[in-house]
Amino acid sequence: METPKMKTYSLGEMKDKHIGPIGSNERDEYEYELRMEVLGKMIKTTRRERNLTQEELGKLVGVQKAQISKLESSTNSATIDTILKVFSAMKAEINFNVRLEDNFVKL
Repeated sequence: METPKMKTYSLGEMKDKHIGPIGSNERDEYEYELRMEVLGKMIKTTRRERNLTQEELGKLVGVQKAQISKLESSTNSATIDTILKVFSAMKAEINFNVRLEDNFVKL
């Protein structure tokens, strides 16, 4: 007996169906929150690699421990300046890439 074939969907198709198409407000908000979550995890991972507590990193950056906690848990949208200060305090390099169509903009 042959089993029926299940339809498979790409991640993009699932996002389109359940979140909204690219360019919609819902999709833009989702993508932004996802990037902030990844950034928070990067900050936390780097801090731990440097064997720093949130309080110690806060002192290096000039902010309270609570601000570092918010950055790591992605509950606070950070400015680029703050992000650069955090990674600089940990002596970590961070790169931003801008792509226009098929070309990357280099600074």
